[in-house]
Amino acid sequence: MTPTNLPVAVIGAGPVGLAAAAHLHERCIPFVVFEVGDDAATSIREWSHVQLFSPWSHNIDPAARRLLEADGWIAPNDQEHPTGGELIQRYLQPLASMPAIGSALRTNRLVVGITRAGTDKVTTSARGEAPFLISTESPFGPERTLARAVIDATGTWFTPNPVGADGRPAIGEHHAADLIEAGIPDVLGRDRRRYAKRRVAVVGSGHSAQNAVLDLAVLTERAPGTEVTWIVRRADPGQMFGGTANDQLPERGKLGADAQHVVDHGTVQLVTGFRTERIASGPDGVTLIAVDGRKVGPFDRIVNATGFRPDLEMLSELRVDVDPVLQSARSLAPMIDPNVHSCGSVPPHGAAELAHPEPNFYIVGAKSYGRAPTFLLATGYEQVRSVVAKLAGDQAAAEDVQLILPETGVCSLDRMRAGSATVERDLAAVSNAANACCN
Repeated sequence: MTPTNLPVAVIGAGPVGLAAAAHLHERCIPFVVFEVGDDAATSIREWSHVQLFSPWSHNIDPAARRLLEADGWIAPNDQEHPTGGELIQRYLQPLASMPAIGSALRTNRLVVGITRAGTDKVTTSARGEAPFLISTESPFGPERTLARAVIDATGTWFTPNPVGADGRPAIGEHHAADLIEAGIPDVLGRDRRRYAKRRVAVVGSGHSAQNAVLDLAVLTERAPGTEVTWIVRRADPGQMFGGTANDQLPERGKLGADAQHVVDHGTVQLVTGFRTERIASGPDGVTLIAVDGRKVGPFDRIVNATGFRPDLEMLSELRVDVDPVLQSARSLAPMIDPNVHSCGSVPPHGAAELAHPEPNFYIVGAKSYGRAPTFLLATGYEQVRSVVAKLAGDQAAAEDVQLILPETGVCSLDRMRAGSATVERDLAAVSNAANACCN
């Protein structure tokens, strides 16, 4: 078997996966896109109420724009800031509906495993000559698809970090699972009944947490009796609120400033230096207990905004080389380490840095960053442009990676140069992507 005439498999039909499809189409490379949901952008539909802090100019892939505009699509105003729902309605859904993309989109397909046809992870001889074999579960039963290359753009939305501060679920976290919701619940709309007039804890310090806190602050006015406690692990919350007016994305700076405002005015109670070890359930709700013995609560609901991590299980039969700390591609890790880099200080990177020992296999998008919370959509678009150029044999284009990211105004590199004894993790950048929800 030779993979020469087989399609490239794109896993995930979110913004970066669809951008990969647009670049593959532009290069006349056949492809197939697998999506776990019944339509494109399944993860974004979970946070469709959230406004992105980057404008349309940062959120539309160039190849996707060319494909859409050739069909008469009118782009939104570059300077406006869409919600997740508007991103789907005005960009991702039209893109997924284009015949060039839609004919290759396979929805309701859960990818459960990827390997090489007829061989396993151990076999080295002629490994690159065997096609990939993608195993999926669908309403029609198990399916298998052969591919010449694989681009994994599945993101991290479905694998949130635990509330527990040590990377594992806190004692009692599983028992309290019905009261814990990851991400950014729609507390002013779809999820209002679960949060109105309730005692709510938000755990986490990044932009997802800030969005949740601000919505809950509004809910305290609309539904008196709603109480909000914001719990963060860092002892000094100063830089948690970001660069405010110094942020090159004004809406990102405003998000942090608004979050600080509701804390300063007492609408939200901020608890700092709290590292959750245990969640105790009782008749009056759940109480969080820190490693130092402090307690907060009881609460009726917990919003888990501690970020996300990649799910690597489906890749277990591939030769994937991930950094032991971040779980990103090993070559990429030093460039995105959140102990060092903010969004604006991450250097350009493409196919070379995203490559794994498995030939023609790439992880892109939020998942490529592993546990690092600094991913932006513009980064993913340039990643797939470079990867597709590499798959097309255009080495010069693959190496010509151009990426200028907007500074957060709180660059951790500056903190290091200033001689800080303790390098803080810069959680004021985007979580996942998912985690693209904070772009």
